[in-house]
Amino acid sequence: MTAGEYCNREVIITGPESTISEAARLMRQHHVGTLVVVEREGALNRPLGIVTDRDLVVEVLAQEVSVDSVTVRDVMSPDPVQVSEGETLLNTIALMQSRGVRRIIVVDEAGSLQGVMSADDVIELIAEAMNNLTRVVRRELSNEQRTHP
Repeated sequence: MTAGEYCNREVIITGPESTISEAARLMRQHHVGTLVVVEREGALNRPLGIVTDRDLVVEVLAQEVSVDSVTVRDVMSPDPVQVSEGETLLNTIALMQSRGVRRIIVVDEAGSLQGVMSADDVIELIAEAMNNLTRVVRRELSNEQRTHP
């Protein structure tokens, strides 16, 4: 199980010079609370940072800053924590925990954005695995009752 297998590959991106209004519109249009800020290098999208809906509220709205005077670069969290697609799921979770981040960027060998894994994604994955284990136990009991009445 690797980060590349379980990351969300439908990532909404923006550039560092996008306005806060543009970022908010993208979040609303795509029903997301996070944008990955990238720098394009040919066909590659190199992650520069992450901007969240919370960043917009705390750094712009709460401080009554004009949305037209601020760019995404001004409020993004720079240098996002990254893992390669081949990193194990357990190592990815450990890195999220040790760095205290809820989201981790997944990149390919060239450093180009491939996806994002969030704490919510991991919780959902673990919940599904636990549900599957519960089914195994139920099936085992059912099989035992059938074979040893």
